[in-house]
Amino acid sequence: QVQLVESGGGLVQAGGSLRLSCAASGRIFSINAMGWYRQAPGKQRELVASITTGGSTNYADSVKGRFTISRDNAKNTVYLQMNSLKPEDTAVYYCNAGVVRTTLIVYDYWGPGTQVTVSS
Repeated sequence: QVQLVESGGGLVQAGGSLRLSCAASGRIFSINAMGWYRQAPGKQRELVASITTGGSTNYADSVKGRFTISRDNAKNTVYLQMNSLKPEDTAVYYCNAGVVRTTLIVYDYWGPGTQVTVSS
């Protein structure tokens, strides 16, 4: 079994900052790409940012320059530093990881989500 557990969500005023964390645990051999997605009410889930094992990153245009994704491979953890938050960033944020299990088969895992609410 593999679990992803997110933390760090909450309520913040516009212009503020939050840092999300997502730790993977279980029968893990290694982890390929990790990422953060978000889903606002009435909207589809969208990619916010992703990072490869080697540290290459990709960001949605709406968060470039404000959000930074990073990872600690030794801890199987990915982070999302969110600065200059806007009300339109309000959503449930989900962690995603491509996990290579000890069987050497790759599975796609999702965390349960953490709510981020930005007030104006």
